Amino acid sequence: MSSPVTDHPSPNFGSRPEGIVIDMLVIHYTGMPTGAAALRRLCDPSAEVSAHYLIEEDGRLFRLVREAERAWHSGVASWRGDSNINERSIGIELVNPGHEYGYRPFPSVQMAALIKLASDILARHPILSRNVVGHSDVAPTRKQDPGELFDWRALAAAGIGAWPDELGNSCGHDAGTLLADIGYDTSDFELALIAFQRRYLPTRVDGQLDVNVLNQLAAVAALN
Repeated sequence: MSSPVTDHPSPNFGSRPEGIVIDMLVIHYTGMPTGAAALRRLCDPSAEVSAHYLIEEDGRLFRLVREAERAWHSGVASWRGDSNINERSIGIELVNPGHEYGYRPFPSVQMAALIKLASDILARHPILSRNVVGHSDVAPTRKQDPGELFDWRALAAAGIGAWPDELGNSCGHDAGTLLADIGYDTSDFELALIAFQRRYLPTRVDGQLDVNVLNQLAAVAALN
């Protein structure tokens, strides 16, 4: 591993199904006042939540669950029609107070640590760009993280995930179909659209549809 890592084992994990392929990476923010509080919760048996890794705002990296095991990070979630997200994914928590406690930009040292870690993970597992996602992508009715301040474009520039170089052509395309093609659960269309905007149109997270949003939807769908 290219970043120093501190093992801080969490009891909150289970076994992955035999033969399962790890083909997703899910990025979260902790959404708690401090990193120490988040680390305690992720290791509290009564909380029944965890992640494989946690990255502090100063770049310190903690390993909570071995990649071979199933961490409990996504909850009720779906991506590209599959609801067994924890079974097939690795979860990374980024320390950030989140929208409830004073959401703020992710420091460059934290992002650098994430890029190093994610690059290592992608070297170990067959994770396609379309399967590098945020918690809000797989759980749009419940979650907002990592949110509109997270720099997905920087990750894509480092070869982690994807970002469209230019707007697509939405002519003849339906927004719901495009969202589903990307991977979103569209049972609540507005919240799925908001999740898309948080990631790909972070300056306008309003759930409103116009030609610019449609063109961006088409551009992202074309990456798949």
